[in-house]
Parts: sequence; structure tokens; C-alpha cells
Amino acid sequence: MKAYAKINLGLQIIRKREDGYHDIETVLHPVNLFDTIEFEHENRGIVIESSGPSLPLDRTNLCWQAADALRREANVSRGVRICIDKKIPIGAGLGGGSSDAGLVLRELPKFWEMTVSDERLHQLAACLGSDVPYFLRAGTARATGRGESLEYFDFSLPYWVVIVFPNIHISTKWVYEQFKPNEQLKHLNLRQLLIEHVSEPRVWVNKLRNDFEGIVFRAHEAVMRMKEALYVAGADFAQMSGSGSAVYGLFRNERYAREIAETIGANHPVFITEPNFKPNR
Repeated sequence: MKAYAKINLGLQIIRKREDGYHDIETVLHPVNLFDTIEFEHENRGIVIESSGPSLPLDRTNLCWQAADALRREANVSRGVRICIDKKIPIGAGLGGGSSDAGLVLRELPKFWEMTVSDERLHQLAACLGSDVPYFLRAGTARATGRGESLEYFDFSLPYWVVIVFPNIHISTKWVYEQFKPNEQLKHLNLRQLLIEHVSEPRVWVNKLRNDFEGIVFRAHEAVMRMKEALYVAGADFAQMSGSGSAVYGLFRNERYAREIAETIGANHPVFITEPNFKPNR
């Protein structure tokens, strides 16, 4: 099964809440980069295997936590071996761990021949992480609250998407700790901005912002240089995804997209998504 990554099309931090979390607004959009996950029968409880050397295989793994949440939900002691072929970089702002966990919540009930309502799955997902609920469904969604309040809408990107991972792992917790609100910034309706100007990405350049970019760019100049390189190569729009460190560029011109992917790909992981991509599960 395929657990697809996402990019953030804009990311606004609205306010810090009394519970310590932040209210945000962002649009999450799928890209053609995915981890592959298999389930196998296992008698020794929940076992995680992964091709990613830095991925934890114990109870700190989100897939383990997702399987355990389902097991406790049904009050059963079933086991499963979850095999993860890891392709989505860790600490990149592409939602790899959340996507894997969302897939487990969505598909493991079928493997175990149990039924969990969509509402309950969403609740379990929100307990695992703010991004996890998004990965219970395919498509594009406006995310608000901590990121768990989702409004899906029909949207396609008519551009080649080039994602670059600068081999820098960013802690989402660290980025939020560094964030200081700028009350002068206006909060825009991202869904409306994307839909109305999908053929005018220059409008996005001026208005569609990621509030974490300044923090990450100051700490890791290489991330800022990657974004600049995408614009120099002909990107119509470029931005850091989520809390970083991956950056993406949107290209009308396939040749420009493939040329920069080949150039940067000599030293960094690069992934290309074709225009109007829709996930195929």
C-alpha cells in the first residue's frame, strides 16, 4: 500500500492557544512520493520493520502507536508485522510519519477484519499528531485548528512539482518554539487564493507565505539557497513545505523542471510530481 507525502501550499500561524498548541491555516496537497507499507500476520504483538536506518522501530514509531490504538479500541490482542519501505525523507516537512500512521489507521482494520467508524478514526488520528487526520483520505484539504480540522476541496496543480530535500532534519517542535507572531501580517483565505490564482502563480509569490521560512532560513542558510536555486532555474513559485527542510518549486516548463532536478539531484534527494497528480491507492 502507498502512503503518499504532502506539501503545504502556504502556512499561516494564527495564534498560540492556551493549551500550548498553535492555531494554523494551511492547504495540504498530495505529491507523487510515497512510502510502501505491507502487513503480515504476527503472533508476537506489533512488530515494525523498515528500510529507513534512522526510523525508530519501537513504541515511539507512529505506525506502532496507530496499530496499538486500534488494538485498544477493539479490546483485542492481535498482532501485526508492519513493513515500511521508506522513501519520504524524515524531518523534511513532507508528512512521512503521519502518512504512514494514517495508512495504518485506515487499512489495518480491514486486515484485522474489524470495523471502526470514520469519526472514531479521525479522533484516534488527531491523538497521534496534527497531520495524521489528513492522511485518512486522499485529496487536497484546507487545515485549521492544530491542523486536524479539515475541509477537503477539489483542486489540481497544473505544474510540475520539484521537491528538494537539503539533507537537513528539522524538528517541528523546535520551529514552533522559535516562532514569534507578527501582528502586522494579514491572514489570508488560502483556499480562495489558490483557486482564484491557480493560473497566476506570480500572485502566490507575493501573497502565499510560509510563516516558518524565516526561522529555518536564519538557522539553515542552505534551505534558503535551495529555494533561490529553484527560482533561478525557472520555477513559477517556490516555497518551503511545512516546518522544512524540504523545498518545492512549481514549473510550467517540464524541461526546466527536469534540468534542475538532474542538477540538484547530484547532491541531494530530489522528487518530481507530474501536473494534475492524483494519488492512486
